[in-house]
Amino acid sequence: MGRLALLSVSDKTGLIELARCLVEEFNFDLISSGGTAQALKAAGLPVTKVSDYTGSPEILDGRVKTLHPRIHGGILARRDMASDLADLEAQQIRPIDLVVVNLYPFEQTIAKSNVTLAEAIEQIDIGGPAMVRASAKNYAHITILSSPTQYDGYLQELRQNNGGVSLAFRQTAALRAFQHTASYDRAIATYLETQTSEHTQQELDSSLPETFTLTGTQIQALRYGENPHQPAAWYQTGSARTGWAAATKLQGKELSYNNLVDLEGARQIIAEFADAQSDPAATIIKHTNPCGAALGTTLVEAYQKAFDADSTSAFGGIVALNRPIDVATATAMTKTFLECVVAPGCEPEAETILSAKKNLRILVLSDLSSGPKATVRAIAGGFLAQTSDDLAVNPEQWQVVTAKQPTDAQLAELLFAWKICKHVKSNAIVVTRDRTTLGVGAGQMNRVGSVKIALDQAGEKAQGAVLASDGFFPFDDSVRTAAAAGIGAIVQPGGSMRDQDSINAANELGLVMVLTGLRHFLH
Repeated sequence: MGRLALLSVSDKTGLIELARCLVEEFNFDLISSGGTAQALKAAGLPVTKVSDYTGSPEILDGRVKTLHPRIHGGILARRDMASDLADLEAQQIRPIDLVVVNLYPFEQTIAKSNVTLAEAIEQIDIGGPAMVRASAKNYAHITILSSPTQYDGYLQELRQNNGGVSLAFRQTAALRAFQHTASYDRAIATYLETQTSEHTQQELDSSLPETFTLTGTQIQALRYGENPHQPAAWYQTGSARTGWAAATKLQGKELSYNNLVDLEGARQIIAEFADAQSDPAATIIKHTNPCGAALGTTLVEAYQKAFDADSTSAFGGIVALNRPIDVATATAMTKTFLECVVAPGCEPEAETILSAKKNLRILVLSDLSSGPKATVRAIAGGFLAQTSDDLAVNPEQWQVVTAKQPTDAQLAELLFAWKICKHVKSNAIVVTRDRTTLGVGAGQMNRVGSVKIALDQAGEKAQGAVLASDGFFPFDDSVRTAAAAGIGAIVQPGGSMRDQDSINAANELGLVMVLTGLRHFLH
């Protein structure tokens, strides 16, 4: 009697080749269930159905197949413990040496359009994870293969070790198995979060779980991270390609770690203008901060305004657009060196024009508005998580606190400046006019420094412009500096114990001041 292998797979890639080698080269007996048994039998391989092996039929329309003592006893038995072996003999259970299981295609199912909750629920595997986890727990004695990518390595182990498998291989396979089931459970939980009632969803959105699980599958090894001495990789959460993994790269060099970080920063800004009612918008990112952002009546106008806002910093920048790239915009973008461009589409003629810049990375991402529900940052010994700062801006909740009231044009400009300021590293100051950034002060250790940088960059164009601050003004000095530069209106969150000092200064100097009641720090 040969060794026993249990094969039960949803993804049948490489199944027949593996099974044939097990039977013909290494004298394995095979047991299997459902479609896997049918596939093996159709290939002419000897296989015993699980229901015949256990003496129990599949029930509940296939929901219960492998949940049986003859299966789990054979998996979990410790081969170096006499009492375990005695139990196997008494119950006429054969020890199982190899388990090959991958799980129902839950993530592929929910990725389909119009999938129902009932259809998704039926693709939640029960017996599969139980076998995977049991096998991984007993890796000291058996091997678990949870992916077709492991088949060749397992066969090499058998060939190199006279039919044996090293403990190191079994332990590594067990680790991958637990990672596999963890990712699977995370995908189910994430999906079910989207299917909750409105009330329950509000509760979920307002808090974070007691146990936060973050898993991902590597989709690309990157050349390096922020610096050449740092190894890096790109991971996708879930098997369904979403977010940047769903983008189509039309041309250009391989994406780098820094490219992807900057692209996400650009996406977050352009998402503020991704609705159908928004005017054409463009932003140019350098080192996660916008060096230029603008709205226009046409896409090329928006791009040109964003570029002209800081043409020096725009060199080598990352561009995001809220409209498909047209011929005029493509032509304008070929006049300077850019690293990446992302847009929801690209006209064929525009693609031809951009092809002249063969190293320029052009990405098409149809959904620029959907981002992560939480942001995560690693710290020593763990990580921090927070819900994403994706609240929609609601000017109706703003409070005008000065005697001078804003005009409709000023309110529209303040709204634009506030949306951009939200995505600038703190301390953040943004000066805009004509829905175009004129100056950006980012990441300074004090707000006065950010104000000075933004106003110096704006120069004479600051006359009649507006200023946005991501945090309150604890003193009135920045208000006076802004007024001296010609700023006509300020939007800030308020909340300082000395708010009234800033309000008084604004009234004294004839400025409009609006408090949002909401801050947007970005560290």
